[in-house]
Amino acid sequence: MSLSPPPGDRLDQLLDDLETASKIPAKRRQTSIKPTVEKTTSLLYDRGALPDDLIRLVDLLTQHNHLDQASLSAITRNLYPLGKVSDEVLLRIVGALGHGHLKPSFPLQSLFLKWLVMVYHLLQNPTILSQTYAVLFNLLDSAAIRPQLCHLLALITRRKHVRPFRIQTILALSRQTGGDPNLTGLLRVFKNYYPEIIVGDITKGRAAAFKHPDVQWRERLNEIQQQHFDRHEDDGTRNGFAVSHALGRRLKGARALVPNVHTLHAHETSVTLEEFDSAEGFVNSLEKIEMPSQLVAVLADPLLQKFLLLRPSQEASQRISNWLMACVGDVTSGDTDPSFLLDMVEVIRDYVLSIKELSPVLMEFFQSFLQTWNGLDKRDIVLETLSYLPLLDFTELSPLFTLLQSKLLNNTPQSQLALLTFYTLLLNNWTTRLLSRPTSSLPSQPVTSIPSLLTHVNPLCLTLSQSSPSISTSLAILDFYTATGRIYSSPILLLHIPIAIPPPLLVYNLAFSPSLTVLSRLCSILTVYKIAWETVITKKTSPQQQQRKPSQEEWSQINIFNGFLMDICNNLWRGRAFALAPTSDSGSPDANARGCRIPKSLVPVLDSYLRDLDDDLKLETVFGLSYNPVLCLQSIKFVRGLEEKEMKKGGLLVRHAGPVTQQSLVRLAGRGGVRLSWQEYRAGVLGWLEGEEVGQGGLPGLMYNTMKNLMGTRRGTEGGGGSSFSSLA
Repeated sequence: MSLSPPPGDRLDQLLDDLETASKIPAKRRQTSIKPTVEKTTSLLYDRGALPDDLIRLVDLLTQHNHLDQASLSAITRNLYPLGKVSDEVLLRIVGALGHGHLKPSFPLQSLFLKWLVMVYHLLQNPTILSQTYAVLFNLLDSAAIRPQLCHLLALITRRKHVRPFRIQTILALSRQTGGDPNLTGLLRVFKNYYPEIIVGDITKGRAAAFKHPDVQWRERLNEIQQQHFDRHEDDGTRNGFAVSHALGRRLKGARALVPNVHTLHAHETSVTLEEFDSAEGFVNSLEKIEMPSQLVAVLADPLLQKFLLLRPSQEASQRISNWLMACVGDVTSGDTDPSFLLDMVEVIRDYVLSIKELSPVLMEFFQSFLQTWNGLDKRDIVLETLSYLPLLDFTELSPLFTLLQSKLLNNTPQSQLALLTFYTLLLNNWTTRLLSRPTSSLPSQPVTSIPSLLTHVNPLCLTLSQSSPSISTSLAILDFYTATGRIYSSPILLLHIPIAIPPPLLVYNLAFSPSLTVLSRLCSILTVYKIAWETVITKKTSPQQQQRKPSQEEWSQINIFNGFLMDICNNLWRGRAFALAPTSDSGSPDANARGCRIPKSLVPVLDSYLRDLDDDLKLETVFGLSYNPVLCLQSIKFVRGLEEKEMKKGGLLVRHAGPVTQQSLVRLAGRGGVRLSWQEYRAGVLGWLEGEEVGQGGLPGLMYNTMKNLMGTRRGTEGGGGSSFSSLA
């Protein structure tokens, strides 16, 4: 059950009370209005005012009523708008300025003008304020509001507003007031638009700097706006077509140096990004938008990102680069704390995630940043950002990879895993980018960088498999090669990207993993590789079929690939573990066997060790479906399932004790057990492995694509009695 706030804490109810009290003279009120005013100002300070509430508050402040000046001033000082300031609010405040019995007092008017200066960036339509320029200018003779009025006029003055009669008016007022600094400051703004005008020595006098009237008020406004933004972002109601004025809150330590989007010196014919709150207005005015003064705000402002994407500019890129390199220089010289750069990297990460690529400007930044980085602070953020490096020639990327590895690697498996994860992300991002491009553009892409990257990462994977032989490490290695399989499983990409295989020793290390998941995923990857090789080397069947010729380097890898593919099939399926290719018969199915590259003299030693343990154990079959440590449980589960079905029928006399062999199945059938041939058993285990209960289809997929007697069938009895191996020619 949710709790509703007490009546006195709702702003609309407080406004009802204030509006009622404003119509009654103070002496005739039965209760004091002061507690209501205090609650209202407190609520405004905490939450701000929604547009409808803001209109009611402005009406209360600008219309003649019986509220005291202290209450009206307190409300004005806490008038924090939650959204844009509407034209209605703006015109009502401008209409309340000036002389008159029904007008608010001058101290209150000065607060109104000060408020307009502080919310200028939130005006829904700043051109409305420009249209009231004549009304505001004619109020300069009111000394009580002149400082705030000059500040507002300085903000909204454009070239079209500078006229000779206005210059003469300011000169006359300046002489009457003895050189008012505020008038002098406004006159300097006029002179900036027309430097050739002659105004004498007045502009040389002391002038107002027109600084922000209340920095703490602005900070509090930013906090309230950010809270409101966060709520709308959670609700999914923000459309991304408005600049963010709470950038500083996100940057933490970098807050003081990274600016918000703000446009200075805009012309009367141009528009600024701060004016937009819809996609329609942004698109219609795209060519008229003035470049913001601080373009580095693109790192965190979605609207500025869209703008620079649609209107790219070399000058803009150079300005952003200069700003970033200046930050690196400040850290290097010791003028800025190093944590600032880490905060910057976090903001850059958010920016890169939105545009999905690391621009040349940011690559230059990271080249300098990595030289100061210790390899540990915010490592995940740094690597995630760098994973969006563009696909360039590998010689261009190699220096950055070398620098990154020198900073990241510290002789621990953790640092090696972090580096491998980075390369996996990078390869996935490159693949996504290539698949999203038109097919006709692929020949112009530096796609040879992909096999170069695989060759570069292979030693890292092999080192990890030996230094940290855990299941989690093996899965991380397989993640990388799954990413390569995604490339080679695409016929379009395969036409342009050469194939690079993993090191044989790495394949053997993974094949003997104590995890069924690792073995299954390895088999899935090898299946993808085999299909890719067959696609490349198979002759075209029609003139329309696209095909490329394998390179000499690819041909040299085929025998290596056939070797470890043959060894895995010998171990898991053919009952010939660690078999070597015969020296006399080059046409034998075992011609590619490499015996998992263990010394030939070690094979009889291992076989003797197994026979000492159990006379029934043989080295040739100990890694098959029935005895393999990661497959034996699933194999016997398949048999148990068949036995359960027979028991329900009442025709089962004895159960298999396991492990299953060709001879044990014959004996079992003769004693009243399940009648199952050796071929049916093996095919059934493959079906069980790829079924929903186990969900490990890697091994079955490899066997169906490699063993000739299984090709063309998914479940059922094997054809023939042999186990002929399909190698790559």
